[in-house]
Amino acid sequence: MTILYTAEALATGAGRNGHTRTKDGHVDLDLAVPVEMGGAGGAANPEDLFAAGYAACFHSALQLVARRARVELGESSVGARVGIGPTSGGGFGLEVALEVIIPDLPADQAQQLADAAHQVCPYSNATRGNIPVTVTVAAD
Repeated sequence: MTILYTAEALATGAGRNGHTRTKDGHVDLDLAVPVEMGGAGGAANPEDLFAAGYAACFHSALQLVARRARVELGESSVGARVGIGPTSGGGFGLEVALEVIIPDLPADQAQQLADAAHQVCPYSNATRGNIPVTVTVAAD
């Protein structure tokens, strides 16, 4: 694989209750443990960042496979939900639910494009076989 781009980020402070900043400064924010996990909340957390990144990356993959298939997506969108919870081994694990909305296409055609995007998306390729990821096509 030829690397086209490398992102760099540094986390400081108290981890999930710290700060993160990318080398280029485009991301520069405080982090907080969510209330649901016993924290104060009020700031982003690693799962927020992962959900945002996965949604954007998957939407780009969806647009790529649609272009290749010569299909117009219209006002499509992709939502990502990233869950975190304890594992039986004493650590924590993640799961992802992706929701694809392509209002201008029949559900079966939209599902075919979503399935193809799941094979192309770098986040999907990185998580495949490691964490549960579901891809659902929803009506707008």
